[in-house]
Amino acid sequence: MTYEIIQMDSQTWRVEDQGVRFFLLVGDKEALLIDSGMNIHNAKEIAQSLTSLPVRLLNTHADPDHIGSNQEFDTVYMHPAELSNYYKAQKRTGSITPVWDGDIIDLGNRPLQVISLPGHTPGSIALLDITRRTLISGDPVQDGSIFMFGIQREIHAYLHSLEKLEKYTDKFDQIYPSHGTIPVMPSLIGELYTAAKKILAGEIVPTEENIFGAPVRKYKTEAAVFLMD
Repeated sequence: MTYEIIQMDSQTWRVEDQGVRFFLLVGDKEALLIDSGMNIHNAKEIAQSLTSLPVRLLNTHADPDHIGSNQEFDTVYMHPAELSNYYKAQKRTGSITPVWDGDIIDLGNRPLQVISLPGHTPGSIALLDITRRTLISGDPVQDGSIFMFGIQREIHAYLHSLEKLEKYTDKFDQIYPSHGTIPVMPSLIGELYTAAKKILAGEIVPTEENIFGAPVRKYKTEAAVFLMD
């Protein structure tokens, strides 16, 4: 087995898939997978082993390590700003059901609010699990390595998204990211903002790295590692 299933509460699971994680959230009427893995291609099968309710899929964004099992689903919730990444960069097919900033997906006494967070990718989103006061953040808020290199990614947009997310911090007590430590605290949002500002101001000296054949600058900060071109 290349993955590990971890139950977080009576209606929440996470699946650790060799450096990336995805989540299953269960309500009274249906269940939602948040992302579908990297190396595994049977995320729906895994979800259906944990709940008898219908399972839908939402992608926080369309990078390859988040869409490994998308082919199992007829349609996928996704922000339309991510479709260039999904269809052109990743060469995926199939239909999406658009979600927009502020939309509510209710699983049955478990409402989830969509929060648009462009920067890491144009259509990156987080989900606020309202009643559990938990933010499922995807890649933008984490203490691991944040990819900010390539045409899809823009650190100025990322800063605006962090400013926006700060306004929500009275609504959640913990954050479940797709990479790095879990959980992390809401204070990480401000720490990431400070780190990104220092990078733009030239206050942090990078090292040179090669990631997937691309030359990148690696900025190691107290909050996270930023990989930039």
